[in-house]
Amino acid sequence: MNTTLIRIDNLGFGYRKKTPLFSQFNLDIPTGEIIGLLGKNGTGKSTLLYLICGLLRPKQGTITMQGTDVKKRLPLTLSETYLVPEEFNLPNVSMKQFVKLNAGFYPRFSQEILSACLQDFDLNMDIHLGELSMGQKKKAYLCFALATNTALLLMDEPTNGLDIPSKSQFRKAIASGMTDEKTVIVSTHQVKDIDRLLDHVIIIEGTDILLNQPVKTITEKLYFCEQGMNEPTDGALYIQPSVAGNSLILPNTYGEESPLNLEVLFNAMLAEHEKIQTLFNR
Repeated sequence: MNTTLIRIDNLGFGYRKKTPLFSQFNLDIPTGEIIGLLGKNGTGKSTLLYLICGLLRPKQGTITMQGTDVKKRLPLTLSETYLVPEEFNLPNVSMKQFVKLNAGFYPRFSQEILSACLQDFDLNMDIHLGELSMGQKKKAYLCFALATNTALLLMDEPTNGLDIPSKSQFRKAIASGMTDEKTVIVSTHQVKDIDRLLDHVIIIEGTDILLNQPVKTITEKLYFCEQGMNEPTDGALYIQPSVAGNSLILPNTYGEESPLNLEVLFNAMLAEHEKIQTLFNR
């Protein structure tokens, strides 16, 4: 049984002169899992990551990391949290200098993980961050983030700017570095980049949590399949046109295994969340 790493209790937050993004929002985030955080544009996914790491402060409620309030930004939580934002700037220094300046803030920083990750991305410690392309900067920053070895790694659109081989390497690097003491939260619209990577899926729409389930439970309750255009779709919970005909979600009546189709699941939860949620409440 996984323990709770992050507890969000009655969270309230909004930007000035705008409708609040969160009101009485509650969520427990388990340790030891790779979690996909999904939602439409403007639903607060990036904001939630910034709140979790303490860069933004709640208007109401609390966010705690193993009992410690993250808004206090104490060394206890800061040394165990790393955020990879969607957009970032790297200093005009070498990778060696960047590591020398920053690695000391993370007690479990691993030079071994950093070197292996850089090698997998065809980079090395001699690179100069100011001379890299945007895609190469993303790879270098991801390598450093993984090497921090923090208990909580937050990633906002991490595969943006990566080519297809690099996306595959990203998935491999995340999976190989997981332990029961680590939690990774990935917020992304590029769902096909991560659907085989996840242990847990959270779908939010403002204050509403449309889905918060382990992938194992999702695939136990739901059956994902493809049907030809003229094949029957009787009993489908959700139907989405695809190149081959239709992508379907059916109740998993017979306990069959099927791979998670995260894109179809996301669209289904937006369109038919009440119908699908009833299956998880039984």
